[in-house]
Amino acid sequence: MKKTYNKLIRDKIPEIILNSGKKPTVKVLNKKQFKEELKNKLVEEAKELSCASGKKEIVNELADISELVEWICREYKIEKRDLLKCKKDKNLKRGSFKDKLFLIKTE
Repeated sequence: MKKTYNKLIRDKIPEIILNSGKKPTVKVLNKKQFKEELKNKLVEEAKELSCASGKKEIVNELADISELVEWICREYKIEKRDLLKCKKDKNLKRGSFKDKLFLIKTE
């Protein structure tokens, strides 16, 4: 049975598919395509995180998200220190999430 995915995958997935008795069709993305698909994959993993229930599932999805953030930083030449500085600046200007606030509406 054929199933179409059209998504970025980890490097060993074709081998895993072959070992399961199926035949994968893959292509190597150019730099522009890869950068775009990294962002798409991050959205996919964030959606999976929102559906995760147990700690193990959440850790699994966070690991994927962490890997993608690292690759996005690498591809866009973003230094970890710059990312951390931006996070710190945002926390100073807008706060963090420690108060667990949920905005209902404004008037």
